[in-house]
Amino acid sequence: MKKIKLMSLMAILLAVLAASSCKAPQRKPGPAAYTAEPTISLFVNQTGEKKNIKLEEYLAGVVAAEMEPSWPVNALAAQAILARTFTLENITAGRVKKLHGTDASTSVEEFQAYDPGRINDNVRKAVEMTRGKVVLYKGQFIKSWFSACDGGVEASAKEGLAYTKTPTPYVNAGAKDNCLSITTPENKAWSAEIPLERVRTAVKEIAGKDPGPVNSVAISKKGPSGRAEKIRVNNIEVGGPALRLALGSEVARSMFLDSASVEGGKLILKGKGFGHGVGMCQWGAHLMARNGKTPEEIVKFYFKGVEVRDLWE
Repeated sequence: MKKIKLMSLMAILLAVLAASSCKAPQRKPGPAAYTAEPTISLFVNQTGEKKNIKLEEYLAGVVAAEMEPSWPVNALAAQAILARTFTLENITAGRVKKLHGTDASTSVEEFQAYDPGRINDNVRKAVEMTRGKVVLYKGQFIKSWFSACDGGVEASAKEGLAYTKTPTPYVNAGAKDNCLSITTPENKAWSAEIPLERVRTAVKEIAGKDPGPVNSVAISKKGPSGRAEKIRVNNIEVGGPALRLALGSEVARSMFLDSASVEGGKLILKGKGFGHGVGMCQWGAHLMARNGKTPEEIVKFYFKGVEVRDLWE
């Protein structure tokens, strides 16, 4: 009897294994998983609501929030291609899923900006004309970074973001786009005065060590484009990108600094540009669109060796 029971259990086990082997293979993560426009789940941070939304409809709200809706359609379309790529790359990685159980969120800190109230005909046209288009490098989604104004020269991921987790050879570091010829005055040359106590707190937050009362600040290392990669505060060296975020990215507008000094009880920063400077420069895209460049040409100026592919119609 025991032998028969054992054989029965084995038969059941073999049947289960056979059945499981007949199941359709699971879709591979990444571009291969998308053959039609998906419906994604979105966490609305302002209300805590979770809702389902078609991806292209969601993208219109992103493009409208991330770029000025009155800008040339081809610049908005380049933004749409990158936003679509960003969305799918992040969904594949499952970053927001861990936070809220959804594919995406409306928080710019967690995901990307989203404001459907700013959608206009320009934005709708930009999203529709690039429907399904994403940027791939060797068959995989790229890190589709962008910034407001790169100061005229694109940074590498390491220089502008201190990003070294994965290789990003497709970032066209060193590319010059002449964006300063059309950008706003505050992006051409800006200065910031930051209380030294705030600087001290920022350094403690980054380094885990107290530099003491701040009496000296200096750029200790510049990257290939000229951005401050390392800054020394008293005797503690911290990363430029990390210090910018800790001080506030609206205050320290970029790490494309001309100078950093202590004067009158404040840190005085003087520089140009706005943002980390990695990937597409929005003002550069604006200039190229005005000069007749297509969305794909704009994208491929800032990201080299990439493919712009249609995942769905």
